[in-house]
Amino acid sequence: MAVKKHKPVSPGTRFLVTNAFAEVTTDKPEKSLLAPMKSSGGRNNQGRMTSRYRGGGHKRRYRIVDFKRDKDGVTATVKTIEYDPNRSAYIALLEYQDGEKRYIIAPNGLQVGKEVVSGEGAAPVVGNTLFLKDIPLGSTIHAIEMRPSHGAALARAAGTYATLMGREGRYAVVKMPSGEVRRILSECKATIGTTSNPDHSLTVVGKAGRSRWLGRRPRTRGVAMNPVDHPMGGGEGRASGGHPRSRNGQMAKGQKTRKPKKQSNKLIITRRKSGKRR
Repeated sequence: MAVKKHKPVSPGTRFLVTNAFAEVTTDKPEKSLLAPMKSSGGRNNQGRMTSRYRGGGHKRRYRIVDFKRDKDGVTATVKTIEYDPNRSAYIALLEYQDGEKRYIIAPNGLQVGKEVVSGEGAAPVVGNTLFLKDIPLGSTIHAIEMRPSHGAALARAAGTYATLMGREGRYAVVKMPSGEVRRILSECKATIGTTSNPDHSLTVVGKAGRSRWLGRRPRTRGVAMNPVDHPMGGGEGRASGGHPRSRNGQMAKGQKTRKPKKQSNKLIITRRKSGKRR
């Protein structure tokens, strides 16, 4: 895994750092696993803007990814490692013994030609998907389900992983990428290993135009707006804007915004790091 620093032959490449795509083996996706993807530009079904600073960007097609890994006991062979424009991690194309093809989130270190399997009895090796009750303690896992048979929801971004810390009755104790320690039902599945493309966070966009290619429009600071537009707007001269908060007034930068009576609070053992300086 590596990144590529470009020569400063233009202002746009002076600080540009891109992915070298050393692990990617093909640039042609599997046609049977593609679906159309319509760009909304941040508008809802009434045509009104509900999410600002979105629009434009290159046209994409969605890759249908198998998050459930419910084809248990059937061995699959890795055919390709591919780039997915809809997520930060790479995806891997699997071909099962019966000829069916599926995409999965590619674990780091998974190579073309390797075999993976899911379900009970699978070995705890990179790329295999097991129930949390069958995974050895201390293992590094990703693509974790929160509810049985609902598909992976946690630790899916590039370079992320969780650690299986222990078991408490019908629950497994998992340390999340954020540092939070929580209980997850042991009947949920998870994949062994860490997600691919761990150097994704080292890339530098380099110029504003590249953000436009990705569908991101210029973002206006709240302190530069008028009071009618943002809680941090207004004031004489270059006012700081008061307490940091969102356009809807939700506090930011350290204040607690989680609902105190949220049902899943009882499953959390240790909260994630707050980021405050002690």
